[in-house]
Amino acid sequence: MGCTHDCSSCGESCSSKSPESLIEELNPKSSVRKVIGIVSGKGGVGKSLVTSSLAVAMKEKGYRVAVLDADITGPSIPKTFGVKDRAMGNDEGLYPVATKTGIDIMSINLLLPEETSPVVWRGPVIAGAVKQFWTDVIWDDIDYMFVDMPPGTGDVPLTVFQSLPIDGIVIVTSPQDLVSMIVTKAVNMAKMMNIPILGIVENMSYFMCPDCGKEHKIYGESNIEQVAKDNDTKVLCKLPINPEIAKAVDNGKIEDLKGEYISSAADEIENVCKIEK
Repeated sequence: MGCTHDCSSCGESCSSKSPESLIEELNPKSSVRKVIGIVSGKGGVGKSLVTSSLAVAMKEKGYRVAVLDADITGPSIPKTFGVKDRAMGNDEGLYPVATKTGIDIMSINLLLPEETSPVVWRGPVIAGAVKQFWTDVIWDDIDYMFVDMPPGTGDVPLTVFQSLPIDGIVIVTSPQDLVSMIVTKAVNMAKMMNIPILGIVENMSYFMCPDCGKEHKIYGESNIEQVAKDNDTKVLCKLPINPEIAKAVDNGKIEDLKGEYISSAADEIENVCKIEK
């Protein structure tokens, strides 16, 4: 009775209440047009590499780009970009740190006294920190924000899916036999939360021999195309095992690489999640 149809100011739980009412508000001084989540069903598949590479590729296209590092207990985005500055703030909010090419990033490592300081927090506190990276940080005129999430389907992915206006997700995986089950778990969670799936990136797909130029399937033949078909999505690209990419990440020089290796995934994001430049 007396419903105003304004779910944002309503504390009642009813069948007509919109799920959008769970979306957290941005800082009043922020502007973010598109938010892309980068997820994986398991760890160690190169999710942070894909996140940072997509950010670099979209920056090369001329967009304003940001990375929100939602992997609170295992943050790696600052190291990937070679950022060592501390994030600063004032009464209006926190300011992200810009990389050398102008990509804005926020990570728990930018707030800790030392980058090796462990974050020994329970789930609700971790989820709260992720929300604050959205609500308290001043994201200035961002076209594409990439959210680097921890692996699995736990607290943080759930918090991101419920609290941020996700326009789509990219699922990162590798060619091992268990890929079908892992990808399907991530797909099913996204479908449960009504999050669009942009596609799959297969990392460590092959190794290109520098001597003979032949592709070697280090982890065996991949069935990722069938997995994508079974889950009604597509393969955005297949990334090689490349020592030069690994070296760039380890040295914080991901921006020195050209983005051709991930350009097809960046093109798909640009086409599906269109914005006006």
